[in-house]
Amino acid sequence: PPWADDPAVGARLNNARAETVAMKPSFRGAFARHRCLIPADGFYEWQTATGAGKRRKQPWYFHRAGGGFLAFAGLLAAWRPAGGDTVVSGCIITTAANATMAPIHERMPVIVDPSDFSAWLDPANQDTAALQELLVPCDPDLLAAHPVSPAINRGDVEGPGCIDPLAG
Repeated sequence: PPWADDPAVGARLNNARAETVAMKPSFRGAFARHRCLIPADGFYEWQTATGAGKRRKQPWYFHRAGGGFLAFAGLLAAWRPAGGDTVVSGCIITTAANATMAPIHERMPVIVDPSDFSAWLDPANQDTAALQELLVPCDPDLLAAHPVSPAINRGDVEGPGCIDPLAG
């Protein structure tokens, strides 16, 4: 956010909760004036699993059922720390999990319906109550999910295989 003294503050502000985004000083200015859509073809969440007496995190891949892109509700900020270069940062707004997501994780990104893109992106739209109404869980039938290899937990693992369903 523009009031930060150090760009490292942004690393702790990568998600904004839908329930408080209009009120929290970290996000309220961007919520009023700098909303964006973050396109994605899917996202991961981790489920705590127990096997052989050990707790581990099992990654799941969530995507649009039937294929296609999703648009996450997001916020942007641009600011310049003292003596530094301009920092552009963003965050995803999260909400309570829908029925598809809830068995895996208690929260999910807000997925904006294409019919609401204009209302969400319009900088003249200052109706925070109407904007808050867009920050709800999407229809559970919009999403499909499957477990994927725990190898994605490593930073050096990339490529299309990261979204392949877990064998077995």
